[in-house]
Amino acid sequence: MPNDIKDERLAPKGRDRTEWAAQSMPVLAGIRERFERERPLDGVAIGACLHVTTETANLMITLKAGGALVSLCASNPLSTQDDVAAHLTVDHGVSTYAVRGEDNESYYDHIRAILDAGPSITLDDGADLVSTIHTEKQELIPNLLGSMEETTTGVIRLRAMERDGELKVPVIAVNDADTKHMFDNRYGTGQSTIDGILRATNTLLAGSTFVIAGYGWCGRGLAHRARGHGASVVITEVDPLKALEATMDGFRVMPMDEAAVLGDVFVTLTGDIRVLTGRHFEAMKDGAIVANSGHFDVEIDKDALHALSTDVRTPRDSVETFVLAGGKRINLLGEGRLINLAAAEGHPAAVMDMSFANQALCCEYLAGLSEKLPVRVHTVPEEIDHGVAKLKLSSMGVNIDTLTPEQVEYLASWKVGT
Repeated sequence: MPNDIKDERLAPKGRDRTEWAAQSMPVLAGIRERFERERPLDGVAIGACLHVTTETANLMITLKAGGALVSLCASNPLSTQDDVAAHLTVDHGVSTYAVRGEDNESYYDHIRAILDAGPSITLDDGADLVSTIHTEKQELIPNLLGSMEETTTGVIRLRAMERDGELKVPVIAVNDADTKHMFDNRYGTGQSTIDGILRATNTLLAGSTFVIAGYGWCGRGLAHRARGHGASVVITEVDPLKALEATMDGFRVMPMDEAAVLGDVFVTLTGDIRVLTGRHFEAMKDGAIVANSGHFDVEIDKDALHALSTDVRTPRDSVETFVLAGGKRINLLGEGRLINLAAAEGHPAAVMDMSFANQALCCEYLAGLSEKLPVRVHTVPEEIDHGVAKLKLSSMGVNIDTLTPEQVEYLASWKVGT
């Protein structure tokens, strides 16, 4: 089985942790049982570029249960769990190309290895697979049924490609499914970002000033979790509607230039470049903690931080202390990469259950189409999104009401007024 992993001997530990995560993923488990019976993906080659975690492992196992030929690489150099990569390779025959801490060259070599397998469906987290197909592997395009995109940053890139007329394959924006972004982005990112910061620093959040750049679904989730820890939360935004929402939610809103002076902890979640840069570092307090929970490591201007520094130390795992002229210290976490995966384990399995249920069902949807989708960025079909919600409620023992025929008719009519 072609692969590039750290050590096959780690497989037993990866198996135990993957099975532990599976206990919190009942929706995906139900899909896997049906896939085993029906084999809707028989012979379909699926190439995935995702965070190699226990939750992702359960998705890969589900796709294989459906008959798919699966290969996997990492979507971030610091997000790979090496024991999980070993488990997938050794125990499930998934060609896995992922080593925690891999350099940029290895990262793209692994992406090319996935594409060399000739997938007909791709799963992306950040659009690196799709972008590499467009720049280096266009011969794959005629045989591609389509791709799924897991994260906000990737959807932004893909919509830009569509807008510029460069997109050549249909893509389903799994990130935009309600059962993904309303739960994974909000509750998953909120909790796992806090987890990563605390594991890296063991700092006390209660009483601190916690600055969050961006009030999208991820920023909302983090803001509420930080407030729950007793922090005073400050939001910075460029979107007036989101800034207004943050204000109405009870958070202080101000420009980053003002927040930089006040903050003890800073987290970027915007998907944009150089959100924190030189003038912000110069304004920060001694000992400020700076982290990123956006997909790429571009939100914190590391070049500016290096340029301002006279010394760089590593006092703890996942912490780099930059000493500025005059002795002030700025603590950068996880090399500016996704802190929830660089220093912790990513989202809890219970919330990834819905995200990866969408991925599995969208693979089945693509494989079952009689004709390829038009080339554009598509939303997840409503029946899949709502179906995942129903399955999740059922797994939680929650029942809901059903409209009566009279109520259905009333909602569909314009004739009944006051």
